[in-house]
This record gives sequence, C-alpha cells and structure tokens, in this order.
Amino acid sequence: MLNGTFTLSTPEIMKLVDISSTVEKIITDASVSSGLCYLFNPHTTAGLTINEGADPAVRSDIIKGFRDIVPAGLDYSHLEGNSVAHIMASLMGNSLVVNIMNGRPQLGTWQKIFFCEFDGPRTRKIHWKIISDRD
Repeated sequence: MLNGTFTLSTPEIMKLVDISSTVEKIITDASVSSGLCYLFNPHTTAGLTINEGADPAVRSDIIKGFRDIVPAGLDYSHLEGNSVAHIMASLMGNSLVVNIMNGRPQLGTWQKIFFCEFDGPRTRKIHWKIISDRD
C-alpha cells in the first residue's frame, strides 16, 4: 500500500479545480497496473467529485446550482461566516475511490477528478492511498 499527500492552491472563493493529471501522475509513479486510488480531502469547506471535464461551463453551472440550493442570505449562526461553504462541502462529500486499470484511473470519456473549493482562495491538501491488487 502506498500513500501520500499533495497540495494545491485555489484561486477563487468557489472553484472546481481539475486534479486529474496529479492523480494520474501519482498512479504512474506508483507503478500500479491494477487496484484502487483513494482520495481524502481533510477540509470542511471543500469537496471532491468526478464530473465532466470537457466543457468548463459545467463547472461554473455546478457552482451556480449550489449557490441556488444553498442561499447566502440566510441567517446562519456559524461565527466564521462560511456556513454556505460547510453546507456545500457536505453535499459534495470529502472522499473518492477511483479504480485503476492498466496503470490509469478508470474514468469515463468526459470525466475528470475535481477538488471543489467553496471557501477560497486557500492552500489545500489531499491525502491519497493506492491499494494494488498485489497487496
């Protein structure tokens, strides 16, 4: 079993950041041809998802939809003022498992792996673990 952490910087308050190439490099460097890649986001105001990566409008539409689902104008009690980000992160989730076949993450034709920032800009961490079929 291999594991590690990588960091990324998010440029905006809300942004879906494509981390697919980073995950692909981790898998390649691990020389694992078959297994699982587990990704964990240890932040309470950010999430992880797999979604379409071909059209950037999808990412902005996801954020627009979340802003509609979780309105900023409610009388939230959290003192830091970022309850919206906490709620969005809870809706998105904080971990993913990606199947590895032939040394690559098994994603659909249009799919990419995204880190979902809801309280940026910030420097964030993602923990990963690769479980090889040989383990």
